[in-house]
Amino acid sequence: MAPSPEAVRLARRLRDLRESERLTQKDLSNALSAEVRVAVATISSWESQSNPKLPPEERLRSYALLFAMTVVPDRVPREGDLNTAERERFNALYRELVGLRDEIRHHQTGTPASSGSYTFDFESGRITLICPEIPEEGRSPLAEPDNPNFTRLYRYADLDALIEMWGHVRASNPELRVRHRLPSEVSADHLSGHLVLIGGIAWNRVTSRLLRVLDNLPIRQLSVPDLADGEIFRSRDGQEYRPQWEERKDFDPEDDAPSKAALEADQAQDAWRGAKPRELVEDVALFARLPNPFNHSRTITICNGVYSRGVLGAVRTLTDDAVRERNETYLANRFPGGVFGMLMRVPVVNGEAVTPDLEIAENRLFEWSPEEEAE
Repeated sequence: MAPSPEAVRLARRLRDLRESERLTQKDLSNALSAEVRVAVATISSWESQSNPKLPPEERLRSYALLFAMTVVPDRVPREGDLNTAERERFNALYRELVGLRDEIRHHQTGTPASSGSYTFDFESGRITLICPEIPEEGRSPLAEPDNPNFTRLYRYADLDALIEMWGHVRASNPELRVRHRLPSEVSADHLSGHLVLIGGIAWNRVTSRLLRVLDNLPIRQLSVPDLADGEIFRSRDGQEYRPQWEERKDFDPEDDAPSKAALEADQAQDAWRGAKPRELVEDVALFARLPNPFNHSRTITICNGVYSRGVLGAVRTLTDDAVRERNETYLANRFPGGVFGMLMRVPVVNGEAVTPDLEIAENRLFEWSPEEEAE
């Protein structure tokens, strides 16, 4: 099958950019391979006039950064390294290349490019998962770089939610670059793509900052004196949404004598004061999809909870095979504009978070969209 005219135009444009600077495909391969290797054969496939392959949008951004420079360097520069004139060239070239790519996608699918408003499937753009870091005093020794068995993932809080999200997003977006970062590692470049914020405000400074930027979201998460290890949600009308606890009916002090660490944790939660320890039976989760305030062609997805079970429940709303399709359908019908925020119940059974089914009205605690607010 002959390639579409749109595909040929993009392939020709990429070749012309390279040749205008008298670079070989090997030169370009070296320049693009600073972080992830790009083979010469891959560049050749992007430039092919007879059978062009579609480059990921992240690579088109690298092209735009590279060829925006007055003198093309031997590696892709950071956007912050560009001067005013180079930044203008970068923006124009990036829009041009992405526009050509979107035309190809439109030709292939017959529909405009989707922003993945109700899924974690994104047509284009980089995707960065931002997950909070465990405070130093609570980390495993394996989280320390000088430990011979150092494992970076031990620095992450909400690791169950991160792994669930990472696997799903990588599988759903094989052509796109998907990264996970701690809040302290986030740069301006990360903030310009699709963002997925995992975890609450106490340990995730990026989430806290963005929730202040997103003034139109009528939901806030805040610390309260009577909840030591979590942050409750409060809607703009003053309604508070809190987790639910029950006393453990099967508790036997002789059989369940707590360790010193467990005692301290229980005391912090006011769960061990001569009475039976409490058991978390229902958490509260925030799931929101909003335009990225730093780049409105990209999205922010917020997956928060009062506790970690709520965070995992928010993530699994669109990753759990058992309810994902129903939840996607509900969101598409309920929020046709693709911008929304929801507070949900997350039942906890035997310590496990149960994914909210959005078709069950009792699971939906609070719903918001800007279209409804404007009415």
